[in-house]
Amino acid sequence: MTLYGGQGDPARTMALLWRAHSPAGPDTARGRTAPGPKQGLTVDAIVEAAIAIADADGMERLSMRAVGERLGTSAMALYTYVPSKRELVDLMYDHAHAGRPQRYPLDGGVRNAVRGWADGLWDRYLRHPWLLQVSYARPVLGPHEQAVLESLLAVLQAAELPPDRLRPAVSALFHLVRGAAQTAAEGRAAAAATGTSDQQWWTERSAQLSRLAPDFAQRFPHSTALAGSSSTTDYDPVRQAKDALDGGLRLLLDGLLTDSREAA
Repeated sequence: MTLYGGQGDPARTMALLWRAHSPAGPDTARGRTAPGPKQGLTVDAIVEAAIAIADADGMERLSMRAVGERLGTSAMALYTYVPSKRELVDLMYDHAHAGRPQRYPLDGGVRNAVRGWADGLWDRYLRHPWLLQVSYARPVLGPHEQAVLESLLAVLQAAELPPDRLRPAVSALFHLVRGAAQTAAEGRAAAAATGTSDQQWWTERSAQLSRLAPDFAQRFPHSTALAGSSSTTDYDPVRQAKDALDGGLRLLLDGLLTDSREAA
């Protein structure tokens, strides 16, 4: 299930996303959108309850009613703070990126700083795998999402990359981390959904492949060589995806930092 951010009312969504910086006072910052006496709920409490539901049960179980029940109230009570599920998804996505470092130390070099950024984003995706269901074709444009980009740009600035290399580098790094995390999260979900371990899946199908295509190695020699080059029989999809991420980062940074200050 792919979700798209930015489907709610633009003015209300952006006001809620940036509420911590609202000049209109504490009530607006908390997200109250209707007059009346002070109420017990807050936007943060609603968003945190929604994230807890998504973490435990997936986005398929998320609804305003489910969030209300978790908070001991009704869905109608939430609408004073968050107009609909459309705005809620944006708020969840941005809030789940909160708490990331604003700066990564450069005393170990640009490469180590980029790896630290990538590892942190990888950990965030695996902690909240539903984030990978929210398409970033259209960014949420919240402060925490923006801080993730800003922290990467601060690191790459030290490499003094020209603009024609910086933009594709940023896109490639985001795609690499997100793609690896997507594979890891889906690997976990597959094992849980089917009740079959990855090792059992590969063992059973490899046996059938050997029986049905005994000339597989002759027909697909490059694929066979690639499989034989691995020194591990580890069928853990998370470990394999992380290895792919680490290897991809090495290759990407080798090319990216060629002729830069970091390459010296």
